[in-house]
Amino acid sequence: MKHVAVIMGGYSSEYKISLNSGKVVCSTLDRSKYIPYPIHIFEDKWVYVDENNEEFAIDKNDFSVQYKGNKITFDVVFNAIHGTPGEDGLMQAYFALINMPHTSCDYYQAALTMNKRDMLSVLKPFGIKTAISYYLNQGDVINTEDIIQRVGLPCFVKPNRSGSSFGISKAKSTEELLTAIEVAYKEDNEIIIESFLNGTEVSVGVINYKGEIKVLPMTEIVSENDFFDYEAKYLGKSQEITPARIDDTTRDAIAEIAGRIYRILNMSGFSRSEFIIVDGVPFLLEMNTVPGLTNESILPQQSKAADIPLADLFDNAIVLALQKQTK
Repeated sequence: MKHVAVIMGGYSSEYKISLNSGKVVCSTLDRSKYIPYPIHIFEDKWVYVDENNEEFAIDKNDFSVQYKGNKITFDVVFNAIHGTPGEDGLMQAYFALINMPHTSCDYYQAALTMNKRDMLSVLKPFGIKTAISYYLNQGDVINTEDIIQRVGLPCFVKPNRSGSSFGISKAKSTEELLTAIEVAYKEDNEIIIESFLNGTEVSVGVINYKGEIKVLPMTEIVSENDFFDYEAKYLGKSQEITPARIDDTTRDAIAEIAGRIYRILNMSGFSRSEFIIVDGVPFLLEMNTVPGLTNESILPQQSKAADIPLADLFDNAIVLALQKQTK
Protein backbone atom coordinates (compact mmCIF):
# COMPACT_ATOMS: atom_id res chain seq x y z
CA MET A 1 0.00 0.00 0.00
CA LYS A 2 1.40 3.35 -1.05
CA HIS A 3 0.90 6.39 1.16
CA VAL A 4 -0.23 9.23 -1.13
CA ALA A 5 -0.17 12.87 -0.01
CA VAL A 6 -2.88 14.64 -2.02
CA ILE A 7 -1.94 18.32 -1.88
CA MET A 8 -4.71 20.87 -2.40
CA GLY A 9 -5.57 24.49 -1.63
CA GLY A 10 -2.79 26.91 -2.49
CA TYR A 11 -2.16 30.63 -2.20
CA SER A 12 -4.22 31.95 -5.12
CA SER A 13 -7.85 32.72 -5.90
CA GLU A 14 -8.16 29.16 -7.20
CA TYR A 15 -7.86 27.51 -3.78
CA LYS A 16 -11.55 26.53 -3.47
CA ILE A 17 -11.49 24.84 -6.88
CA SER A 18 -8.30 23.04 -5.85
CA LEU A 19 -9.91 21.76 -2.64
CA ASN A 20 -12.70 20.24 -4.74
CA SER A 21 -10.17 18.60 -7.09
CA GLY A 22 -8.25 17.20 -4.13
CA LYS A 23 -11.38 15.74 -2.55
CA VAL A 24 -12.23 13.95 -5.79
CA VAL A 25 -8.71 12.51 -6.03
CA CYS A 26 -8.89 11.24 -2.43
CA SER A 27 -12.31 9.63 -2.95
CA THR A 28 -11.38 8.10 -6.33
CA LEU A 29 -7.98 6.50 -5.62
CA ASP A 30 -8.02 2.70 -5.52
CA ARG A 31 -8.00 1.79 -1.81
CA SER A 32 -6.51 -1.62 -2.58
CA LYS A 33 -3.33 0.18 -3.74
CA TYR A 34 -3.27 3.58 -2.05
CA ILE A 35 -3.94 5.30 1.25
CA PRO A 36 -4.71 8.95 0.43
CA TYR A 37 -3.97 11.76 2.87
CA PRO A 38 -5.61 15.16 2.23
CA ILE A 39 -2.89 17.78 2.72
CA HIS A 40 -4.02 21.40 2.78
CA ILE A 41 -1.34 23.84 1.65
CA PHE A 42 -1.98 27.46 2.64
CA GLU A 43 0.31 30.42 3.26
CA ASP A 44 -0.22 30.23 7.01
CA LYS A 45 -0.25 26.44 7.41
CA TRP A 46 0.55 23.10 5.79
CA VAL A 47 -1.65 20.47 7.47
CA TYR A 48 -2.93 16.94 7.14
CA VAL A 49 -6.71 16.99 7.67
CA ASP A 50 -8.02 13.66 8.99
CA GLU A 51 -11.54 12.21 8.68
CA ASN A 52 -12.61 14.11 11.82
CA ASN A 53 -11.47 17.40 10.29
CA GLU A 54 -8.62 17.64 12.79
CA GLU A 55 -5.45 19.29 11.52
CA PHE A 56 -1.91 18.01 12.00
CA ALA A 57 1.07 20.13 10.96
CA ILE A 58 3.33 18.97 8.15
CA ASP A 59 7.05 18.91 8.95
CA LYS A 60 8.50 20.84 6.01
CA ASN A 61 11.96 19.35 6.58
CA ASP A 62 10.91 16.04 5.05
CA PHE A 63 7.19 16.52 4.29
CA SER A 64 6.07 14.15 7.03
CA VAL A 65 3.40 14.38 9.73
CA GLN A 66 3.12 13.19 13.32
CA TYR A 67 -0.27 11.51 13.72
CA LYS A 68 -1.51 9.63 16.79
CA GLY A 69 2.00 9.00 18.02
CA ASN A 70 3.34 7.82 14.66
CA LYS A 71 5.41 9.56 12.04
CA ILE A 72 3.77 9.24 8.61
CA THR A 73 5.96 9.60 5.55
CA PHE A 74 4.67 9.54 2.00
CA ASP A 75 5.66 7.47 -1.01
CA VAL A 76 4.39 10.00 -3.54
CA VAL A 77 2.58 13.33 -3.80
CA PHE A 78 -0.51 13.80 -5.95
CA ASN A 79 -0.55 17.47 -6.90
CA ALA A 80 -4.05 19.01 -7.09
CA ILE A 81 -3.07 22.65 -6.43
CA HIS A 82 -4.18 25.04 -9.17
CA GLY A 83 -2.13 28.24 -9.32
CA THR A 84 0.65 29.07 -6.88
CA PRO A 85 2.48 27.24 -5.31
CA GLY A 86 1.43 23.98 -6.99
CA GLU A 87 1.29 25.01 -10.64
CA ASP A 88 4.09 27.58 -10.85
CA GLY A 89 7.06 25.38 -9.89
CA LEU A 90 7.43 26.27 -6.21
CA MET A 91 6.15 22.95 -4.80
CA GLN A 92 7.92 21.03 -7.58
CA ALA A 93 11.25 22.66 -6.65
CA TYR A 94 10.67 21.88 -2.98
CA PHE A 95 9.90 18.24 -3.78
CA ALA A 96 13.01 18.03 -5.96
CA LEU A 97 15.10 19.23 -3.01
CA ILE A 98 13.72 16.57 -0.64
CA ASN A 99 13.67 13.87 -3.36
CA MET A 100 9.90 13.34 -3.21
CA PRO A 101 8.15 11.95 -6.32
CA HIS A 102 5.05 13.85 -7.49
CA THR A 103 2.49 13.61 -10.26
CA SER A 104 3.01 17.00 -11.91
CA CYS A 105 5.65 18.25 -14.33
CA ASP A 106 9.09 19.43 -13.19
CA TYR A 107 9.64 22.86 -11.66
CA TYR A 108 11.03 24.54 -14.79
CA GLN A 109 8.12 23.41 -16.98
CA ALA A 110 5.64 24.46 -14.28
CA ALA A 111 7.17 27.93 -13.94
CA LEU A 112 7.38 28.40 -17.70
CA THR A 113 3.81 27.33 -18.51
CA MET A 114 2.36 29.36 -15.63
CA ASN A 115 3.95 32.46 -17.18
CA LYS A 116 1.84 32.92 -20.32
CA ARG A 117 4.12 35.40 -22.06
CA ASP A 118 7.30 33.38 -21.44
CA MET A 119 5.71 30.14 -22.63
CA LEU A 120 4.33 31.74 -25.79
CA SER A 121 7.73 33.34 -26.47
CA VAL A 122 9.47 29.96 -26.16
CA LEU A 123 6.99 28.28 -28.53
CA LYS A 124 6.85 30.92 -31.28
CA PRO A 125 10.14 29.83 -32.95
CA PHE A 126 8.57 26.37 -33.38
CA GLY A 127 5.80 27.83 -35.54
CA ILE A 128 3.09 27.73 -32.85
CA LYS A 129 0.58 30.45 -33.73
CA THR A 130 -0.58 32.81 -30.96
CA ALA A 131 -2.61 36.01 -30.66
CA ILE A 132 -0.88 39.39 -31.10
CA SER A 133 0.09 40.50 -27.61
CA TYR A 134 1.25 43.49 -25.57
CA TYR A 135 2.90 43.16 -22.15
CA LEU A 136 2.77 45.41 -19.10
CA ASN A 137 4.45 45.27 -15.71
CA GLN A 138 2.90 47.10 -12.77
CA GLY A 139 4.28 50.63 -12.72
CA ASP A 140 4.74 50.83 -16.51
CA VAL A 141 3.29 53.85 -18.29
CA ILE A 142 -0.04 52.82 -19.83
CA ASN A 143 -0.25 54.15 -23.38
CA THR A 144 -3.69 53.10 -24.55
CA GLU A 145 -3.07 54.35 -28.09
CA ASP A 146 0.00 52.12 -28.44
CA ILE A 147 -1.87 49.13 -26.99
CA ILE A 148 -4.89 49.54 -29.27
CA GLN A 149 -2.69 50.15 -32.31
CA ARG A 150 -0.93 46.85 -31.64
CA VAL A 151 -3.74 44.50 -30.55
CA GLY A 152 -6.89 46.32 -31.71
CA LEU A 153 -10.33 46.34 -30.11
CA PRO A 154 -11.92 44.36 -28.67
CA CYS A 155 -9.03 42.77 -26.81
CA PHE A 156 -8.44 40.53 -23.80
CA VAL A 157 -6.59 41.69 -20.71
CA LYS A 158 -5.21 38.87 -18.54
CA PRO A 159 -3.04 38.46 -15.48
CA ASN A 160 0.13 36.84 -16.81
CA ARG A 161 0.30 34.19 -14.08
CA SER A 162 -3.16 33.08 -12.98
CA GLY A 163 -5.78 30.53 -13.88
CA SER A 164 -9.53 29.81 -13.81
CA SER A 165 -10.09 33.09 -15.68
CA PHE A 166 -9.57 35.16 -12.52
CA GLY A 167 -8.83 38.78 -13.45
CA ILE A 168 -9.52 38.36 -17.19
CA SER A 169 -11.62 40.97 -18.99
CA LYS A 170 -12.71 41.66 -22.55
CA ALA A 171 -12.24 45.35 -23.37
CA LYS A 172 -14.22 47.00 -26.17
CA SER A 173 -13.19 50.62 -25.62
CA THR A 174 -10.35 52.73 -24.20
CA GLU A 175 -12.30 53.17 -20.95
CA GLU A 176 -12.92 49.44 -20.62
CA LEU A 177 -9.25 48.77 -21.37
CA LEU A 178 -8.12 50.94 -18.43
CA THR A 179 -10.63 49.26 -16.09
CA ALA A 180 -9.54 45.80 -17.31
CA ILE A 181 -5.89 46.62 -16.60
CA GLU A 182 -6.80 47.59 -13.02
CA VAL A 183 -8.72 44.32 -12.57
CA ALA A 184 -5.83 42.24 -13.93
CA TYR A 185 -3.31 43.96 -11.65
CA LYS A 186 -5.33 42.76 -8.63
CA GLU A 187 -4.30 39.21 -9.55
CA ASP A 188 -0.74 39.73 -10.81
CA ASN A 189 1.89 42.46 -11.24
CA GLU A 190 2.44 41.34 -14.84
CA ILE A 191 -0.32 41.41 -17.43
CA ILE A 192 -0.75 40.33 -21.02
CA ILE A 193 -3.09 42.07 -23.47
CA GLU A 194 -4.08 40.00 -26.51
CA SER A 195 -5.93 40.60 -29.73
CA PHE A 196 -9.44 39.18 -29.95
CA LEU A 197 -9.61 35.97 -31.97
CA ASN A 198 -13.07 35.25 -33.32
CA GLY A 199 -13.38 31.50 -33.67
CA THR A 200 -14.12 28.20 -31.98
CA GLU A 201 -12.48 27.54 -28.61
CA VAL A 202 -11.28 24.04 -27.83
CA SER A 203 -9.55 22.59 -24.82
CA VAL A 204 -7.02 19.83 -25.48
CA GLY A 205 -5.81 17.40 -22.83
CA VAL A 206 -2.45 15.73 -23.32
CA ILE A 207 -1.12 13.16 -20.88
CA ASN A 208 1.57 10.54 -20.61
CA TYR A 209 -0.51 7.36 -20.43
CA LYS A 210 1.34 4.14 -19.77
CA GLY A 211 4.56 5.65 -21.07
CA GLU A 212 3.17 7.11 -24.28
CA ILE A 213 2.06 10.69 -25.01
CA LYS A 214 -1.69 10.63 -25.62
CA VAL A 215 -3.89 13.46 -26.90
CA LEU A 216 -7.35 13.05 -25.38
CA PRO A 217 -10.65 13.77 -27.18
CA MET A 218 -11.03 17.56 -27.42
CA THR A 219 -13.67 19.69 -25.74
CA GLU A 220 -15.46 22.51 -27.52
CA ILE A 221 -16.27 25.49 -25.29
CA VAL A 222 -19.47 27.41 -26.01
CA SER A 223 -19.84 30.22 -23.46
CA GLU A 224 -23.09 32.07 -22.74
CA ASN A 225 -20.93 35.02 -21.66
CA ASP A 226 -18.58 37.16 -23.75
CA PHE A 227 -15.84 34.58 -23.22
CA PHE A 228 -14.99 31.48 -21.14
CA ASP A 229 -14.81 33.37 -17.84
CA TYR A 230 -15.16 32.14 -14.24
CA GLU A 231 -18.98 32.01 -14.43
CA ALA A 232 -18.82 30.06 -17.67
CA LYS A 233 -16.26 27.62 -16.26
CA TYR A 234 -17.73 26.95 -12.84
CA LEU A 235 -21.28 28.31 -12.62
CA GLY A 236 -22.82 26.54 -15.58
CA LYS A 237 -22.74 29.47 -18.01
CA SER A 238 -21.26 27.39 -20.82
CA GLN A 239 -21.56 24.21 -22.82
CA GLU A 240 -18.59 21.88 -22.83
CA ILE A 241 -18.98 19.49 -25.73
CA THR A 242 -16.72 16.43 -25.81
CA PRO A 243 -15.71 15.44 -28.43
CA ALA A 244 -15.57 18.86 -30.08
CA ARG A 245 -17.69 19.46 -33.18
CA ILE A 246 -14.79 20.06 -35.55
CA ASP A 247 -13.81 18.33 -38.77
CA ASP A 248 -11.24 15.53 -38.80
CA THR A 249 -8.59 17.60 -40.60
CA THR A 250 -8.73 20.39 -38.00
CA ARG A 251 -8.83 17.87 -35.15
CA ASP A 252 -5.76 16.06 -36.47
CA ALA A 253 -3.88 19.36 -36.92
CA ILE A 254 -4.61 20.47 -33.34
CA ALA A 255 -3.73 17.04 -31.94
CA GLU A 256 -0.38 17.17 -33.74
CA ILE A 257 0.35 20.67 -32.39
CA ALA A 258 -0.74 19.82 -28.82
CA GLY A 259 1.38 16.67 -28.78
CA ARG A 260 4.32 18.57 -30.27
CA ILE A 261 4.06 21.28 -27.58
CA TYR A 262 4.08 18.58 -24.88
CA ARG A 263 7.29 17.15 -26.38
CA ILE A 264 8.96 20.54 -27.05
CA LEU A 265 8.50 21.56 -23.42
CA ASN A 266 9.55 18.11 -22.17
CA MET A 267 6.32 17.89 -20.21
CA SER A 268 5.20 15.16 -17.85
CA GLY A 269 1.97 14.58 -15.96
CA PHE A 270 -1.28 16.22 -17.02
CA SER A 271 -1.63 19.17 -19.36
CA ARG A 272 -4.61 20.97 -20.83
CA SER A 273 -4.10 23.56 -23.55
CA GLU A 274 -6.62 26.09 -24.84
CA PHE A 275 -6.83 26.92 -28.55
CA ILE A 276 -8.99 29.23 -30.68
CA ILE A 277 -9.63 27.94 -34.21
CA VAL A 278 -9.87 30.79 -36.74
CA ASP A 279 -10.66 29.73 -40.33
CA GLY A 280 -9.30 26.27 -39.61
CA VAL A 281 -6.05 27.57 -38.05
CA PRO A 282 -5.45 26.86 -34.33
CA PHE A 283 -4.00 29.62 -32.12
CA LEU A 284 -2.60 28.65 -28.71
CA LEU A 285 -3.88 30.67 -25.74
CA GLU A 286 -2.33 28.95 -22.71
CA MET A 287 -1.48 25.68 -21.01
CA ASN A 288 -2.54 24.38 -17.60
CA THR A 289 -0.37 21.75 -15.93
CA VAL A 290 -2.64 21.11 -12.92
CA PRO A 291 -6.08 21.22 -14.54
CA GLY A 292 -9.34 20.74 -12.65
CA LEU A 293 -9.89 17.13 -11.57
CA THR A 294 -13.50 17.04 -10.42
CA ASN A 295 -15.94 14.79 -12.27
CA GLU A 296 -17.31 17.86 -14.07
CA SER A 297 -13.88 19.23 -15.03
CA ILE A 298 -12.74 19.19 -18.64
CA LEU A 299 -9.79 16.78 -18.38
CA PRO A 300 -11.85 14.08 -16.60
CA GLN A 301 -14.58 14.55 -19.25
CA GLN A 302 -11.96 13.91 -21.92
CA SER A 303 -10.53 10.93 -20.04
CA LYS A 304 -14.00 9.40 -19.87
CA ALA A 305 -14.47 9.97 -23.63
CA ALA A 306 -11.16 8.13 -24.16
CA ASP A 307 -12.49 5.19 -22.09
CA ILE A 308 -10.03 5.90 -19.28
CA PRO A 309 -11.89 5.79 -15.94
CA LEU A 310 -10.89 8.48 -13.44
CA ALA A 311 -9.40 5.89 -11.08
CA ASP A 312 -7.16 4.64 -13.93
CA LEU A 313 -6.18 8.21 -14.87
CA PHE A 314 -5.08 8.92 -11.31
CA ASP A 315 -3.42 5.52 -10.88
CA ASN A 316 -1.44 6.06 -14.08
CA ALA A 317 -0.20 9.46 -12.83
CA ILE A 318 1.06 7.91 -9.59
CA VAL A 319 2.71 4.94 -11.33
CA LEU A 320 4.54 7.25 -13.75
CA ALA A 321 5.65 9.54 -10.89
CA LEU A 322 7.16 6.59 -9.02
CA GLN A 323 8.82 5.26 -12.19
CA LYS A 324 10.28 8.69 -12.96
CA GLN A 325 11.78 8.88 -9.48
CA THR A 326 13.64 5.58 -9.91
CA LYS A 327 15.24 6.55 -13.24
